[in-house]
Amino acid sequence: DITAIQRNSQHLARLVNDVLDLSQVEAGRMALSREWAAIPAILDEAMEGVRSLFELKGLYLQAELPADLPLAFCDRLRIRQVVINLLSNAGRLTERGGVTVRACAADDCVSITVTDTGPGIAPDHLARMFEPFMQVDSSIRRRHEGSGLGLAISKHFIEMHGGRMWLESEVDVGTTVGFSLPAGAPEQFQLASASSDARRWFSPYSAHEYRARTRRFAAPTLPVVPRYVLLDQGDALVRLFARYLDDVEAVPVRNTANALAELNRSPAQALVINSASGHHLPTDETGSLPFGTPTITCWVPGEKEAAGVLGATRYLIKPISSQALLGALEGLGTGIKQLLLVDDEQEVLRLLTRMLTPAGNRYRVLWATSGQQALDLMRTRQPDAVLLDLIMPGIDGFQVLQEARADPALRDIPVIIISSRDPKGDPIVSDTLTISRAGGLSVQDLLACIQTVSETLLPDARLADPAPPGIPAS
Repeated sequence: DITAIQRNSQHLARLVNDVLDLSQVEAGRMALSREWAAIPAILDEAMEGVRSLFELKGLYLQAELPADLPLAFCDRLRIRQVVINLLSNAGRLTERGGVTVRACAADDCVSITVTDTGPGIAPDHLARMFEPFMQVDSSIRRRHEGSGLGLAISKHFIEMHGGRMWLESEVDVGTTVGFSLPAGAPEQFQLASASSDARRWFSPYSAHEYRARTRRFAAPTLPVVPRYVLLDQGDALVRLFARYLDDVEAVPVRNTANALAELNRSPAQALVINSASGHHLPTDETGSLPFGTPTITCWVPGEKEAAGVLGATRYLIKPISSQALLGALEGLGTGIKQLLLVDDEQEVLRLLTRMLTPAGNRYRVLWATSGQQALDLMRTRQPDAVLLDLIMPGIDGFQVLQEARADPALRDIPVIIISSRDPKGDPIVSDTLTISRAGGLSVQDLLACIQTVSETLLPDARLADPAPPGIPAS
């Protein structure tokens, strides 16, 4: 049932998002984006988001709001999320009647309450309702969806604003969940009264007085994406950035001239050079780097370098296309007639054979399902090239390459590695990191670099604070 699959996947996605929100809040990594916001507008948006749930169940959803509510200095998105959580809980648990949203202002605070006509909560459960994953009882949990995280997350969000959340309930009558927000800005956002010394900056002929902005600045805020220029003869750095760094612009270049042109065209966080020899830009070129762009030199091996280390001709990473496979074979020359395909899975061997179909009858294909069988066929049939998987039981692809290099009769047979094992997936991809900047580093810059790099690489720190489960230690 496609509908059931979609419903369950959406429920799982919401659960994952709730867990991520809670973990970020508890780790202190959740930041608020505060602005002056009108509470009625936030409540209207939240109510529209859940109205279909109430209409489907035949429940009323109404608001009782005074016309003179003050603005609140809050994160509009998070407060709307809190109200949606409260309305969703009330709508799921209420079978008759409906929900009323109220708001009032008192003592420099704005209070919002959500009252339902649901079954209510027993007094012995009230104290635990804000605990993560808390649900009233097993019968409710079976009958109604919910992760039990909504109230816990909402309470955290409200307390981050300097407010508080409370819950009142009576069995068979209903439940009220409320929260309060400071109506004024926090002290660090308030403008101190102008002293007599500051008044000289204001015209005595103007009747205008300072008024705090009550709405977000209308000009669009453009996101700033970190930009790196990658000087690399291959694609190792580009693939590394694409795999591990999100929301980063990586600009690959092949030579120094193109790197300088890119840096002059648009500023970058750094120029990253991939060099096995620790190659640096010449001093005269380093001095011409614009905007004081730092240079970072490291060594990240690509497929070509990995193939050379293993004694192979090419290194292809699964999944590969027929075009890439045929291109690699054509790069070996025109004398390739007989191919030996080595993989412990026959499905992969059949797939590789089909991928050679566009070449017509150009290649005669042999199969080997183990490393030992591959070595035997290499000695007896002398294939013109070998397509080799690395990970196999018994004698694996690494041992096949090692024995082939040691045997004069086999060492000249070109080997193309076809493996799902990415050489950049090794625990260590670079043993050198050099940082330089035109004009040098100030004492503060130098100490900041030393502290940052040492904290990242310090072995004792990693031992004292082991990696979380699921993340392999380096």
